[in-house]
Amino acid sequence: MTERKAEVTRNTLETQITCSVNLDGTGKARFETGVPFLDHMMDQIARHGLIDLDIVAKGDLHIDAHHTVEDIGITLGQAVAQAIGDKKGIRRYGHAYVPLDEALSRVVIDFSGRPGLEMHVDFTRAVIGNFDVDLFYEFFQGFVNHAQVSLHIDNLRGRNSHHQIETVFKAFGRAVRMAIEPDPRMSGIMPSTKGTL
Repeated sequence: MTERKAEVTRNTLETQITCSVNLDGTGKARFETGVPFLDHMMDQIARHGLIDLDIVAKGDLHIDAHHTVEDIGITLGQAVAQAIGDKKGIRRYGHAYVPLDEALSRVVIDFSGRPGLEMHVDFTRAVIGNFDVDLFYEFFQGFVNHAQVSLHIDNLRGRNSHHQIETVFKAFGRAVRMAIEPDPRMSGIMPSTKGTL
């Protein structure tokens, strides 16, 4: 199997981001984004997805974190799409349930080639530390649009907003890991009746 690695650089008037991924990694991660809580959440993707991630971002944080968070989602989606290649031989679908104390989340993903996001998380607080929870939707929308996946995120229960979103990111990492895993019974075969994804 060829190496499933990619590096993407995105430069705009709002952000400058470099994102490197290795889909067959061990969960090694390095983040320099200026948004510590997002770094903590992306570390869950790396560790639970067994994806090596290296993301360096400089953004207009003097305004707020919106552009930086959204554009990190975009570059991560682009890097994953490049690294995964033509998708032959992968499982395509992935899902995970993850609990953390009182919180429980479910994430289901399809590397379908069609972007779609259904995110249902009723946060108990609007801010975690100084992080606006609305930005998590922007992160996942950016990822979905550029990785070309269908993604369903449901927080089934939770009282602590930190726990709510951490279960989402852990479940996301595990669902991605399942979906991109090579299926030995599908070696070289496109996982679609259409013949393309």
